[in-house]
This record gives sequence, structure tokens and C-alpha cells, in this order.
Amino acid sequence: MKHPVTEANELSPFGSLSRSEFYSHHSVTHNSEFITNPRGLKLFTQWWSPLPPAKIAGVVCVVHGFTGESSWFVQLTAVHIAKHGFIVCAIDHQGHGFSDGLIAHIPDLNLVVDDCISFFDSFRDVHAPSSLPSFLYAESLGGAIALLITLRQGDSAPRRKFDGVVLNGAMCGISNKFKPPWPLEYLLDIAAFFIPTWPVVPTRGSLPMVAFKEEWKRKLAIASPKRPIMKPRAATARELMRVCRELQGRFEEITVPFIIVHGSDDVICDPECAEELYRRSTSKDKTLKIYPGMWHQLVGEPEENVEEVFGDVVEWLKTRAEGKTGEKTTVDGGA
Repeated sequence: MKHPVTEANELSPFGSLSRSEFYSHHSVTHNSEFITNPRGLKLFTQWWSPLPPAKIAGVVCVVHGFTGESSWFVQLTAVHIAKHGFIVCAIDHQGHGFSDGLIAHIPDLNLVVDDCISFFDSFRDVHAPSSLPSFLYAESLGGAIALLITLRQGDSAPRRKFDGVVLNGAMCGISNKFKPPWPLEYLLDIAAFFIPTWPVVPTRGSLPMVAFKEEWKRKLAIASPKRPIMKPRAATARELMRVCRELQGRFEEITVPFIIVHGSDDVICDPECAEELYRRSTSKDKTLKIYPGMWHQLVGEPEENVEEVFGDVVEWLKTRAEGKTGEKTTVDGGA
């Protein structure tokens, strides 16, 4: 089954189909609802399920990245995973997609982690019996959020743990090729204090232009009515840098099974940091796949690359869901 992005065009992720026709074509159901977090923000959530007679293999909780959302490219990947027998759910972070909040502003990522844990736990309680394995699928900044979620699994509070994590272009570190130029990186604390919400932090290239290799997919990314094309806000940029430093100091604490899929030519999230996570983590089931020549958004690659990457992702999920692996370590490319 090919990734649904093959049917998209530069104006719509659904190509020539309507939304309902798209779901019917791919034999999935779709539902959505707004939830309210403790800060009074309404957050958009949605989920996809394969139609009978498909056998449910597990649950996949999707975590999107900075300036992303769950209704555009991420939705196509969610549907792709659902078609392989998984119930897939996703949430739009505050200030992203259809959720409340100042656009693309995340001054405290821990609150976003709280939102994700609350929704994913409640969703699994309602829609998935405890006998079903559950996984996180995360892209870019979502990778940092997913890792922070798993690091909380050791907390004393009872919580249903995740059985594995897919890290797609994960933000374990921001590439020097994309960071604010010197000396602005070192002035973020001052800027965040005086002008926290101003989009004043310059980066070396706009996200879609350096994330998506295929031009028509860049146009599709920009066509999203909910995707902001703006410079990062000062307090948000400072928080992203802080989270990277925190995670890099805790790589040894990562024990959850995971697969890293990362493009070697990613100039946004440093692939060397993903390799460092792989080396230093104490997980007994970890896989690293660095794809030569690929960019940050792996769904933005040519079709043959997309099929390779997401074929690996689906195979990893299905194999772990079926419980056919023991302790294993796998490395492909670049490490």
C-alpha cells in the first residue's frame, strides 16, 4: 500500500477527492473533537481507524512538529499507518492547527507534554483495551515531545506505558545550519524576557523551503491554511534550545524501544544528535536508519524515497505489535 501523499497535489493533501471520499477510498473512518486543557485552551484532536474486516494491531499516537498540524501532511501519514491495522490519534498543540493559543508560540514545552499525555491516556482508555500495544509516532519537535513523554513513564503516578516510539526527523538538536546566526543565539534570554511573543528570531531559511525536497510538496505545505510562515517567537526559540539541551543530558535515560528515521541532509534537526541518542540510550531495542541525501521532511522526498522510509516505519510498528522481537539493535547508514 503506497503512502497517500502519492495522491496529493500542490493544493490539497486529498488530491482531487473530497475529505470524505479520501477516507472512503482508503477504507478508514475519521472522527474529531475539541478538548479543553487545564489552561482553558480548546485543543483539536482527531483519530482514524481501519474499517472492518481489518484486525486492529495496536494504537499509534501522533505528535506533530513546530508550525505543523495534524490535518495536512501528518494526516496522510496517519491514514497510511491506519490502513495497516492501527487506530491512530493526534492532537494539535497549543497555537497550532485548529487549537487555541497564540500562533506558533510554545514558551513552555512541558505544558504541551502534559496536554499530549492527558489526551493520549484518555483516548487509549476509551478506544483501545490495555491488551493492545501502543506506540508514539513523532516528527521534528514532536520527537522531543515524545521522548519527554517516555521519560515520564518512570514517574510514580500510574500511567499506561508506550511500547515503542517512531522518531521521524526528531529534534534531538537544532542544526547549526538553521540556528540563529551569532550573536543572536546567545541573546535569546534577553529577547525572550523583553519581547517573548515577537517573531523576531531570524533563522537561516524558511522551514518549508529547507524541509521539503520536492517543489510541489513545498507548495502544498505553504497551501495549508493552518501553517504559519513566520520567524520563531523569541520565547519559543529559547524554549526549543533549552529542550534540546535537556534531552541531550538525558539520552542515557531513554529505555523505550525506538526507531530513528532521519535524512542525512537534514539542515533543521541535526542528524548527528539523532545518532548520539542512538549511541547513548540504554534501550535494548533500538534501530537507527539514516537515509543518504534525504532532507528533514521525509514525506517531502520523491516517491521512491517516501515508500522506502515509511515502509520501514510500518514494518517496525507491525513487527513490534505482533510481539515477534526480542532484544535487538539495528543500524543502517551513517552510524
